[in-house]
Amino acid sequence: MAGNNLWSNDRLYRAVIQLEPGEFAAERTSFFPSIKATLNHILAVDHLYLDFLEEGGVGAAAFDDYVPFDEPQALFAAQVAADRRLIAFCERLSTDDLDRRVITDRREDGMIPEKIGDILAHVFLHDIHHRGQVHAMLSGSSVAPPQLDEFLLDYDLKVRKEEVARLGL
Repeated sequence: MAGNNLWSNDRLYRAVIQLEPGEFAAERTSFFPSIKATLNHILAVDHLYLDFLEEGGVGAAAFDDYVPFDEPQALFAAQVAADRRLIAFCERLSTDDLDRRVITDRREDGMIPEKIGDILAHVFLHDIHHRGQVHAMLSGSSVAPPQLDEFLLDYDLKVRKEEVARLGL
């Protein structure tokens, strides 16, 4: 799933960086008001959960102190870096690690221990959910939304082989 996250983000951002001037930040109908806001939200949440998973000690400030990107190319580069961190974290895990608990900083609700496996599932679902919103917003732009569900099956290899090789997956 971490590899799928990198691949899906790569496909989505390659579409986003082709948007006409103004379309990235243009107001749209969705949970967040623009492609820019939605993609920045994905990255901010990734930073938060990566800190929890890596036990970095930054806590909620990893989200609170996030500075949104104004340009899609810079945001794309930052998302790739976060995706690579997530892949590296997952590659270091053992099966037993999935049940190990790490502390999550829930501000006024306290420090909540959560299972690593549950956090990973949450991160993947969160990112998929919001990528779907960006995908829908692209439908109302000058750029067609890319296919994002051709990663896991051998059947799909023919349409993703070059991308997977380029990304080192």
